[in-house]
Amino acid sequence: MGLIPFFVLSCGDKMIWKLFLIAIALLSACSFGPGNIQTRHSTDLAQRKIKRIAVLPPPVAEQKKTLLGMPPETKAADHDSPELLARFVYTSMAPLPNWQIVSESEVREVAQTVSVLPETARIKKLGESVYADAVIVGRVLRYRERVGEEWGAKSPASVGFVLDLIDVRRGDIIWSARFDETQKALSENIFAIGDIKERGIRWLTAEQLLAEGVRKAIAQLHQALYRHPA
Repeated sequence: MGLIPFFVLSCGDKMIWKLFLIAIALLSACSFGPGNIQTRHSTDLAQRKIKRIAVLPPPVAEQKKTLLGMPPETKAADHDSPELLARFVYTSMAPLPNWQIVSESEVREVAQTVSVLPETARIKKLGESVYADAVIVGRVLRYRERVGEEWGAKSPASVGFVLDLIDVRRGDIIWSARFDETQKALSENIFAIGDIKERGIRWLTAEQLLAEGVRKAIAQLHQALYRHPA
């Protein structure tokens, strides 16, 4: 009977084994999928000379109406998600150069006076009142909270939203972004491994997922508007 070979792990073998274990751990980690955000804009966006932008807060009545029309799994989500979306848009835009963002207090003060108007008229009147070139409007499509902890979620967070940038003078949409993401295990989406560098290996809450999506969308808007800043 032949002898059963006995292997002794060398230092190099141990390193390979450690790397293998790390790879297995990463495969069970969470990630964002590629293509979770899509944007489009008018062909003459650069010629519109958009410099001053107002972020439109959602009217309370519209928030309730929107959430009542959402699927059952979304109704249990945070009812403040439209307000969160507007807040994240403002905080993502405020520090970036080249544009001027109208202060939240100024926008909210004017928004109260135009709240009874139809949406198109409300956006135009608000934009004109705060001397904005454009108004950015957000709409929550889905907001489902994570079930479980950041290191072991039973059900992942799922978020969908749309952002539209509207030219105040002409009244048309000149830029739009749609974010749609349900966080997945890295084993289901190995191409998203680059996102680990930014946020680590963890399952995000719906609020964190919303904030990340807004940050990506606003970065793309800024690049589209000021790719060749004056």
